[in-house]
Amino acid sequence: MDSTAVQWMAAIIFAIAVAHTFSTKFFERLAHNDPRHAGAWHLLAEVEAVFGFWAFVMIAIAAVMVTPKAAVEYLDTRNFTEPMFVFAIMVVAASRAVLHMARRLVETLAGFVPLPGALSYYILTLSVVPLLGSFITEPAAMTLGALMLRERFAAATVSQKLKYATLGLLFVNVSIGGVLTPYAAPPVLMVAGKWNWDIFYMLTHFGWKMALAVSINAVVTAFVFRKELSALDAVADVPSASMPFAVLAVHIVFLAGIVTFAHHPAVFMGLFLFFMGFATAYPQYQDRLILREGLMVAFFLAGLVVLGGQQAWWLEPLLHSMNADTVYFGATALTAITDNAALTYLGSQVEGLSEEFKRALLAGAITGGGLTVIANAPNPAGYAILRGQFEGGVISPLGLLVAAAPPTLTAILAFRLL
Repeated sequence: MDSTAVQWMAAIIFAIAVAHTFSTKFFERLAHNDPRHAGAWHLLAEVEAVFGFWAFVMIAIAAVMVTPKAAVEYLDTRNFTEPMFVFAIMVVAASRAVLHMARRLVETLAGFVPLPGALSYYILTLSVVPLLGSFITEPAAMTLGALMLRERFAAATVSQKLKYATLGLLFVNVSIGGVLTPYAAPPVLMVAGKWNWDIFYMLTHFGWKMALAVSINAVVTAFVFRKELSALDAVADVPSASMPFAVLAVHIVFLAGIVTFAHHPAVFMGLFLFFMGFATAYPQYQDRLILREGLMVAFFLAGLVVLGGQQAWWLEPLLHSMNADTVYFGATALTAITDNAALTYLGSQVEGLSEEFKRALLAGAITGGGLTVIANAPNPAGYAILRGQFEGGVISPLGLLVAAAPPTLTAILAFRLL
């Protein structure tokens, strides 16, 4: 799997997969125009299925170009811990009890903000919840934030412009809001241990800057759409049934256990299966578990792991060619077409990097994490939860890119100037 021909084949397929993510509307139109094969076209129109589909194509071609045994051995060497973890944490974080606690936290804090109800709720959901990602992990924060936004605002009639602005803001703030600690954001996890970055280092070099950027992004976006958001005050709050404390406590234990053992799939998947048993035993305290959405996101990330494992041959020399000043913007741009954790992982394998270079690489990776659905591991989770609220059930990649640009610029200014 290391031959030049295979590497070029994998790079070409990776480029096709990236282009495919920007072409989902084309396949949706095919599904409507060709009813006989509508199911196949709908499958290809699912963004979450893109990378898994092209990963299968790459492995099939590699089996012909090399040997089936070599292709299978390559799959065996991939680490699928992250896709499994994101699946487990998505389902648990989206449970009624966890969502109930997050909603109550935001509503309590909103009571202290001297702004109309919907406006303060919007600001806090898009600032406090992303920052929680530094403690409960970014995938959990993305799941909670997307569900809270969907139930509170998507049910109302809001403009497409506000929907895209909110989606871009959510993706960017989750990406930059998970750097207060060294364990919660995938790109940080790839380097924190290798480079000996502890929580104090993260807070002083990244955390306070990004926390400020998260808050500014939420306030500015709310100010721009203040008239539309204020008009939503008449919309009734989502009813929330009472939840026994014991049930809340059990959910907290499961959530904390899965987060604590995020690097040990045998443990966190075991806890997840116990959670499924608990949810089945007490269905009166559960809504529909988002198993399908979680599996689709895991499929997406698994495909990215398979395809990304063959891109180091061109990514690593590209990083080597940059200095500390250019790597920040280079990483921000590259993150839009590759997973930001893959970038920081490659950087962690390079010896002799200056501290300034290391900080710039990580900062660029997290800054660009909201520009596309593939830029950051939690993004497909938010996409899967919120896509149904957009026209035709399709989120335009270009619309997301444009919407994420302003909050991304805020993050750039925060890191470069503070």
